[in-house]
Amino acid sequence: MTALANAIKRKTHKERSQPAARQKYGLLEKHKDYVERARNFHKKEKTLKALRRKAEERNPDEFYFAMEKAKTKDGVHDGRLTQANKYSQEELRLMKTQDVKYLTMKAAGDAKKAARLRESLHFIGATAATAGGGAAAGAASGTAGSGAAPRHTVFVDSKADAKAFDPAAYFDTPAGLLDRTFNRPRAAQLAVRGAVLGTASKGVEKRKYAAYKELEQRSERREKVAAVAARLAYQKEVMGKGRKRKLRPGEIKAAGLDPEAVGKVFVWKRERKK
Repeated sequence: MTALANAIKRKTHKERSQPAARQKYGLLEKHKDYVERARNFHKKEKTLKALRRKAEERNPDEFYFAMEKAKTKDGVHDGRLTQANKYSQEELRLMKTQDVKYLTMKAAGDAKKAARLRESLHFIGATAATAGGGAAAGAASGTAGSGAAPRHTVFVDSKADAKAFDPAAYFDTPAGLLDRTFNRPRAAQLAVRGAVLGTASKGVEKRKYAAYKELEQRSERREKVAAVAARLAYQKEVMGKGRKRKLRPGEIKAAGLDPEAVGKVFVWKRERKK
């Protein structure tokens, strides 16, 4: 009987929208909106009730050892966990050393990964920016690399031949395809569609683009991490022993540097080492 009752089509009761005459009052609240608002109200009400009960049942003689270090400020509990001068100067310097070592290790790891990527890529059809990023990674890893775009040098016998040189006739290709560094078909090959458009699939192109993007990102990250490591190493040296003084902006300008760009510069007094 229940299945038969469910098979009968029932009328769908829809909630009406805000009448046109009451549009100035905003959207008409639906039942689901009321439910959400009521739940939120009752949740806050329960929270206040629980806090009020805790305050009423509080034991004025309650004690625990954390109260010895706790304090109040303007009648409000100050729950700061940090302490002033918690670590000594030597401990802070040791932490800086550990941070510098970690950042140096990460920079070296990014440089090695960028070098492996650069060895596997040939920069065929890559943009100048991408080639420059690869060259920067190669320079960081100790391999040879040039940020300039690849060039094709043609040698002729005389200056007259150089003036009369026609690249399109020499390479036997239209002038519009001379800027290609790869897949540059000859005039006889233009009848073949694949020679001009290329036969690489979308998946290959996507993987190639992802590899160049990763190489560029790793090169940029290595430079940023190395800069942070150098700054931390400088801070560690400043925290170390030895008499030193901070240079004034006039002294930095006299050395030919910009005080705002350089920042703080310290000079140590010369000491005789035993």
